[in-house]
Amino acid sequence: MEQEYSQVLARCQARVEARLAESFTAPGLEEAMRYSLLAGGKRIRPVLTVQFCKAAGGAEEDGLEFGCGVEMLHTYSLIHDDLPCMDNDDLRRGKPTCHKAYGECTATLAGDALQAAAFRTVLSAPGPWTDPAVPGLAALSLARAAGELGMCAGQYWDTLGDGRPHTLEELTAIHTRKTGALLTAACEMGVLAARGRGAADPSCLEAARDYAGNLGMAFQIRDDVLDATSTTQALGKPAGSDEANRKTTFVTLLGVPACEKLVEDYTDRAAAALRRGSWPGDAGFLEWLARQLAWRSN
Repeated sequence: MEQEYSQVLARCQARVEARLAESFTAPGLEEAMRYSLLAGGKRIRPVLTVQFCKAAGGAEEDGLEFGCGVEMLHTYSLIHDDLPCMDNDDLRRGKPTCHKAYGECTATLAGDALQAAAFRTVLSAPGPWTDPAVPGLAALSLARAAGELGMCAGQYWDTLGDGRPHTLEELTAIHTRKTGALLTAACEMGVLAARGRGAADPSCLEAARDYAGNLGMAFQIRDDVLDATSTTQALGKPAGSDEANRKTTFVTLLGVPACEKLVEDYTDRAAAALRRGSWPGDAGFLEWLARQLAWRSN
């Protein structure tokens, strides 16, 4: 199955990349939006949307627009995270960050415009939908992930606490919002896309949320380990920036060996969550993907 799932991942990533490449082709502001949107990355969030749709009984194309909307919103968050007022990073995915390439003002506006484009993409996903309410429900899921209950809240508490030690409980709460919220939306929206075509058992939505919450924690802890142990060249962004900024991370609180054990534990919980759903399609890919992400090198 390893080779088969690797091929599924590559095919899905290529479909997402091709769809995103159709966007923002005008000069000026759109050029800056496109620069960051097409700067690379694993496209994990849209892959999750598409593959949860497929596992829940839909077709890959049914989840594609929703997934691309998620990726646009994710890219907006990266542009803003890199700004001098936030993480002040010069490198993202091996390239100059948006504000380094286009200036702070243009980068800020590019992020703002990508957030708006994300919701437009989701709300205008082509029908006809068996349940016409689904694009609105998907947009609501994305809004919850993006706003004061999700990513923005996590970033606020993370930024507010720069230089101040966090407890493990505080750090977990921050990253449940900052990292986990958008992953949860990506998975939810995939199930909603399947439901919008008349498929999806109700158990799939709860299983998707539980999977995403555990995947998000494993993903963030692995990020902390890589920041502490890898290199800038390998990561495509500055390594050691957490230590340089005196940020509390799971590594500073627990150490690398304990973090690696936590990654394994959260990944096992994500896999167990999938088994609580009644999936018409194959959910095996989603478990395989979680385990690939747990031991990624960048």
